[in-house]
Amino acid sequence: MTADASFGRLDDDDYPAYTMGRAADMLGTTQGFLRAIGEARLITPLRSAGGHRRYSRYQLRIAARARELVDGGTPIEAACRIVILEDQLEEAQRINAEYRRTNKSTDPATAAEDG
Repeated sequence: MTADASFGRLDDDDYPAYTMGRAADMLGTTQGFLRAIGEARLITPLRSAGGHRRYSRYQLRIAARARELVDGGTPIEAACRIVILEDQLEEAQRINAEYRRTNKSTDPATAAEDG
């Protein structure tokens, strides 16, 4: 992929644009912390052709939340579990809201109440 082709993907939250060093700098943490949350399976960085870890903006947000918890005294394994559960809850709430929107627009009883 050329530099021009990858530039357009920088707005993609899932595009692995950041090296481990850059990610650690952005989060104000160590590379060891990023390795630890990877070992705890909170995030799985993609690997470059040379085998280097690459992180997306989404992964950096997840890592930042884990760092908040760890900085507050939560053990890293517990922090990772909390972040995973928070992420799952957010996704379930999003799906539920979408379901309600879809169901409301197709439910004759609801349509009659609105009309």
